[in-house]
Amino acid sequence: MDNENKIIVDASGLSCPQPVMLTKKALDGLSAGHVEVLVDTATSRNNVTRFAENKGWQVSSQEREDGGFKVILNK
Repeated sequence: MDNENKIIVDASGLSCPQPVMLTKKALDGLSAGHVEVLVDTATSRNNVTRFAENKGWQVSSQEREDGGFKVILNK
């Protein structure tokens, strides 16, 4: 995967709807790629997941050591 299509969105410490808005900004105009969204809460993880799936992205998530989550979007 080339680095041009990899984006990391750090939404740590932000409350909804900010993580979804940052994710939307990252995905706007992106037809394919790999996006990682860092969030602190399960609610933010679920909201980002739902938003990305509705936009046609494949979504998985991993729990981070600090208790937050990394939401991984691929298309």
